[in-house]
Formats: sequence, structure tokens, C-alpha cells
Amino acid sequence: MRYSSQVKSISYLKANAADVLTQLAEQREPMVITQNGEAKAVIQDVASYEQTQETLALLKILALGSQEIEAGKVKPVADVVGRLRAKRAAE
Repeated sequence: MRYSSQVKSISYLKANAADVLTQLAEQREPMVITQNGEAKAVIQDVASYEQTQETLALLKILALGSQEIEAGKVKPVADVVGRLRAKRAAE
């Protein structure tokens, strides 16, 4: 993804805030905000932000799972299924 087309100055943001929000919602691409010619912030629409957070959460779960596998904290699926069936039968 290239952000070069989505770079705007802080003064542009101030003068066109409503248009910027509409553009963010329609294009669903983040926008880089500059101040004195330097990138200072990235803004994005709420739906994209929520999607990013969900993706990060899933990646974290996968990383934790990989760490547990490497640490040997796994059990054969047959043992787990047997234990769950025994628990269900006891209820």
C-alpha cells in the first residue's frame, strides 16, 4: 500500500476536516498528516481501525499459540476430546 497519494498538511486538514472524514470513510485508506513538511500522524476511518485491531488480536493469538507449541505446552487432540467427552457424560 502506498501512502504517497494520501499525504496532507495539517493546515489542509484544518481547512477541510469534513471532506477529509468523508474521503477516509469512502476510500478506507489511511492519511498521513504532515507538519512543517514532516509526517506527524496517520488518521483512518473507524471501520478500518477496528478491522486492524481485530487483525492484530488474531495475530497475537497465533503468536502465543506458536510460543506454547515451541515450549511443549501441547496435548494430543485425542486426550483433549476424551476429557471433554468424559466431562460431558458426568453432567
